[in-house]
Amino acid sequence: MKVLVPVKRVVDYNVKVRVKSDGSGVDIANVKMSMNPFDEIAVEEATRLKEGGKVTEIVAVTCGVAQAQETLRTAMAIGADRGVLVETGAEIEPLGVAKVLKALAVEEQPQLIILGKQAIDDDSNQTGQMLAALLGWPQATFASKVVLEDGKVTVTREVDGGLETVALSLPAIITTDLRLNEPRYVTLPNIMKAKKKPLTTVKPEDLGVDVTPRLKTVKVAEPAKRSAGVKVPDVATLVAKLRTEAKVI
Repeated sequence: MKVLVPVKRVVDYNVKVRVKSDGSGVDIANVKMSMNPFDEIAVEEATRLKEGGKVTEIVAVTCGVAQAQETLRTAMAIGADRGVLVETGAEIEPLGVAKVLKALAVEEQPQLIILGKQAIDDDSNQTGQMLAALLGWPQATFASKVVLEDGKVTVTREVDGGLETVALSLPAIITTDLRLNEPRYVTLPNIMKAKKKPLTTVKPEDLGVDVTPRLKTVKVAEPAKRSAGVKVPDVATLVAKLRTEAKVI
């Protein structure tokens, strides 16, 4: 069984994001970049399925600039067998990514696609669902447990009311939540081995996909700074302020 795992190169979650002075976007010059944490969980889950004898091959794929190869190498250090870089300098929107992944899915013929539920840079939470719609495959989002057996995959997913368990026939798409697993520490030997694993580079045009943005960013701004709190002498004053100033009661 082949598993396709899309990963995304994003600003490292430990970095404080800065907005460009002209408000045109986020400043990523000389900023540490890393794999999207939810995608790292997806790679880990695919690797565990392979270690359990359920999967034979893991293919990591990413869309972006040439430096995104580093993200693929990290995925291969965790456990992916090979990588595919869809190289483009354009800022691809979720629909564009879904179309690229559809084209790759048709070419690679995976039985399972596992990806993060969202990226921490745009928080769109759209790609997995759009890909499922384009391919016509069943999907299970926000997965906290995955069991693969007897030609189907059973997924426990986190919903507002608690947990929901669904069974999907293959091929299928799963998006990962934080509690699915804890990704392993990438060791130096595995990093060295990853450098020898095959990595293919293609262009969106090679896949017959148009990734031209359909949305225009007008302005990017930092959120307003939180104002200082106010101490009140008693409960009556607090209630009065909540009623007259905050207008929440």
